[in-house]
Amino acid sequence: MSRERQSSLLSRAVFSVPLCLIASGCSVGPHYQRPSAPAAPAYSEAVPPPNPANGGWKQAQPSDAMLRGKWWEMYNDPQLNSLEAKLAISNETLKAAMNQYFQAREQVHVARANYYPTLTAGPSASRTRESYNEPNTERGVTQYQYNTYALEGQALWEPDFWGQVRHTVEQARANAQASAADLANAELSLRSELATDYFEMRGLDTQQQLLDNAVSAFTDFYNLTKVRFKGGVATDVDVAEAETQLKTTRAQAIDVGVARAQFQHAIATLIGVPASSFSLPASPLNLQLPVIPPGVPSALLERRPDIAAAERRTDAANAQIGIAISAYYPTISLGATGGFESSHPGNWLQGPSALWSLGGSAVETLFDAGRRHALTRQAQDAYNMQVATYRQTVLTAFQEVEDNLSTLRVLDEEAVAEADAVDSAQRLLSVSTKRYKGGVTTYLEVLTAQTAQLADQRTQADITTRRFAASVGLITALGGGWSTTQLPNP
Repeated sequence: MSRERQSSLLSRAVFSVPLCLIASGCSVGPHYQRPSAPAAPAYSEAVPPPNPANGGWKQAQPSDAMLRGKWWEMYNDPQLNSLEAKLAISNETLKAAMNQYFQAREQVHVARANYYPTLTAGPSASRTRESYNEPNTERGVTQYQYNTYALEGQALWEPDFWGQVRHTVEQARANAQASAADLANAELSLRSELATDYFEMRGLDTQQQLLDNAVSAFTDFYNLTKVRFKGGVATDVDVAEAETQLKTTRAQAIDVGVARAQFQHAIATLIGVPASSFSLPASPLNLQLPVIPPGVPSALLERRPDIAAAERRTDAANAQIGIAISAYYPTISLGATGGFESSHPGNWLQGPSALWSLGGSAVETLFDAGRRHALTRQAQDAYNMQVATYRQTVLTAFQEVEDNLSTLRVLDEEAVAEADAVDSAQRLLSVSTKRYKGGVTTYLEVLTAQTAQLADQRTQADITTRRFAASVGLITALGGGWSTTQLPNP
């Protein structure tokens, strides 16, 4: 809403008062409409490479199922499924986000209570002593000490003529829905972090397996080289090279354990278990990478909880404008009092002791030094800021999807190329080993082939780990199967 439109609304407000009174209430302020957001007809990175290898990548068709529910089950890993189930129960960060939503939900009930009158009732008793020097000539009263017993009830009500309560309820409801979306986003982030840590750990288990196999193979070569040295076929240099290769690989195998322990500890913390009492058995990463349908970009607006949270806060900011504008109108209050009052307990609750009163008031602020105008402009500025935040959240979401689609596409091509490199390294090692055992070449040629094979195998394992991490990243960027239909309506 522009400044000109705001001024127009305020000027029309004065003339709408009689109509609102006749209609027993109206709602001032702008009506909320979801802000427009940038979108593309399709993801540019969702197009498969010219010749996808092994059917590892394909463009999602409109008939493909969207992500739903327990997305981690797509990986068909019982251990991961078990860990994700524990996270929902034991994670303290998730509990904190849940209680934050509960607070926001209760605020809706607090705001809604303002629709109704406030009723109070209760007895009272007092003893009064008046001054003996008080002028009493008109009353002719000589009783300066007396008791007062009362039983009164009061009803106070401020009718929502201008929609202030309605806007407050709308704001509280939008904030509660934003908090619910924050909860969903926190859960998605934690589940994604758990899955990523799990795949990283299993990728290190693959690295450990490769290094352990290499240590075993290099031990055999070291023993063979020592035998050949004793037979006069090999040299001291061959033995030293074989020994160096073996010990270096052993050190690398030990070093992998450091990173694996850290990922294991991170998983323990995510599921709410002390790291010292938690362990997972080694299991190399040999799962099948699932195909993740990205859908269409327009669906992202309904499936990302962070986008939903930003949009709901935009609604709340719009409601605040209505609250600010309603301050320009009179505050109308209705009140009623009834009960019994007497100076003696014996006739306290009798008819002559009854009392009642009815009344109402309408108070309009005539001068506030521009306070209401400043608050209205402040609310408008907050709304504009929230609209910009919402649009930026949408742009960031599209970027994250494109980034992960691009990463998966490139890693798919890289995996094919690296698989060819591993095959070539294995053939090279096989040929070099035969030449060395036949006495045609030195151990240096074998050493070079061993180093190349191990490096290519570890690179291949690293690419596999990165592909799984990128797939989790894509699921997170797509919202993890969440949708705005899951937002509560408190």
